[in-house]
Amino acid sequence: MRKGSDLLLALSAHYGGDWDKEMGAVRRREYLSKETVEEAIGKIGGIGTVTMLDDSFPPQLRPAWKPPLVLYYEGDFTLVQREERCVTYVGSRDCSAYGARMAREIGAGLARNGYVLVSGLARGIDASAMEGALDAGGRVVAVLGTGVDVCYPMGNRPLYDRIRRSGLILSEYPPGTKARPEHFPMRNRILAFLSKVVVIGEAGPRSGTAVTANYAIGSGKDVGCIPFPAGEGSLCNRLINQGAYLIDGLDDLLFLLEGLPRKEKSEEDK
Repeated sequence: MRKGSDLLLALSAHYGGDWDKEMGAVRRREYLSKETVEEAIGKIGGIGTVTMLDDSFPPQLRPAWKPPLVLYYEGDFTLVQREERCVTYVGSRDCSAYGARMAREIGAGLARNGYVLVSGLARGIDASAMEGALDAGGRVVAVLGTGVDVCYPMGNRPLYDRIRRSGLILSEYPPGTKARPEHFPMRNRILAFLSKVVVIGEAGPRSGTAVTANYAIGSGKDVGCIPFPAGEGSLCNRLINQGAYLIDGLDDLLFLLEGLPRKEKSEEDK
């Protein structure tokens, strides 16, 4: 690995993935001894790394707000190198049965159409969409607010293990990093920038999902939302009212992704 990439890895390890501290060190050209750099890299072990100085760094993350300086991963890193084939699907941890069902159905449909599903490994909507994609034989990317070797929440360990075997676990935090509240808004910007389209499956107006939606909207990404009944304080309905795409099923999402014609509904479906 090149000297500059080694330095970024060492700074990431030294500052625990804190972007502001890492970038501050870069700007003031903080000195790290050769021994410190080698020790930091040695602690990474067999976990994969890509820095923003490397050609393999996902191009869609370069214009992100505070683009990650280092990405740690386990699995197939090529899954995030084609933005046009990635779809982020996120939502509430405490979701409704309807929201979970739609997440599974659309996750499976995306998988059958060759798309990579990107989400955050949270319980609820995230887990449902990922399970739907995996059950349909698809590929999944989990972006974590912990180190890639730390499963959070622990209740999603079986899902984490499935993704680790056949998909990609991704984080900007060094191995061993535990969950901290401030990590998740930063994680959400990666979720927003990795994909061509961001789908909101269900969420409240002041949720972490709203942070992801704001990053996506601010960057000019297409945002789609699953509609919910009136009067429920739904972020999805609010965003649709403000111009987000209404996703009534897989056909609507494929139309957004590829311009495919929507299927005519039968009289029974109307």
